[in-house]
Amino acid sequence: MQVQQLLRIAGIGVLVTVIAQILTRAGREDMATLTAIAGLALVLMLVVSLVAELISSVQSLFGLY
Repeated sequence: MQVQQLLRIAGIGVLVTVIAQILTRAGREDMATLTAIAGLALVLMLVVSLVAELISSVQSLFGLY
C-alpha cells in the first residue's frame, strides 16, 4: 500500500512537471505556476494522510491514546 502511494506521488510530480513545461513553452507562465501549486497541494494532501497513518500506528504500538 505504501509503495502504491509513493508511486502515485511520483506520477503526480512527473505529470505536473510535463504540463508546466508545456504551458511555459506556450507562453502561459501564470497557468504553469497555478498547475505547479495545484500539484503541490494534491501531493501535500497525500503526505498528510500518510503522516496521520504513521502517527496512528505509533500510538497503537506504544498504547498511547
